[in-house]
Amino acid sequence: MVEIYLQLLFRTVFLYLLILIVFRLMGKREVGELSIMDIVVFVLIAECVAFAIEDVNKPLFQNVFPILLLLGIQYLNSLLALKSKKVRDLIDGDPSIIVENGIINQEEMRKQRYNLDDLFQQMREERIASVQKIKYAFLEPSGRLSIFLNDDDPLIFPLIVDGYIVERHLQFIQKDKDWLIESIKKKGYENTEDIIYCCYENYDLHVQLKASRENGT
Repeated sequence: MVEIYLQLLFRTVFLYLLILIVFRLMGKREVGELSIMDIVVFVLIAECVAFAIEDVNKPLFQNVFPILLLLGIQYLNSLLALKSKKVRDLIDGDPSIIVENGIINQEEMRKQRYNLDDLFQQMREERIASVQKIKYAFLEPSGRLSIFLNDDDPLIFPLIVDGYIVERHLQFIQKDKDWLIESIKKKGYENTEDIIYCCYENYDLHVQLKASRENGT
């Protein structure tokens, strides 16, 4: 009996330290900003830990191996997401416009399975009484609602992110892809893939090159 409790003590302390290290290696993100992939990985890790503590007769490494495998998958996923906006959009999704110029986007709400009670609750949490006061309301991939009011500063949409042209943002400023490519060429930028960030502000494009391009490599 004593031996079993000692094994439980060892496994609990070991797994506690291991999970601290694993979560630290996964990077820092607020709980409200966790993606679907993050939640899936955390749930699976929790299940592995539970099995490891409950079944003391099973070799500990057999339970630790899936945790390390999940860490590897998550780390690889983070590297791919860091390098490609397309991968981020595929895994995490893209923000959805729920309200635009005081008008509720019913089709997008149905698509996201987001109802009016959800909208009004998050409006109350932000102390916003009327939909008509909202310029834009974005439903983030995390489920959080980002609200911009009519009297806020003009909302600036990124047009290029990690070399990827965000065409739906071009529609908001009533421009197209050809206009963007021609405009950045006039500024001396030949390839959109060299650009990490570009936005349209005060009737002008603001461009930042990727670090390797700025260093001339």
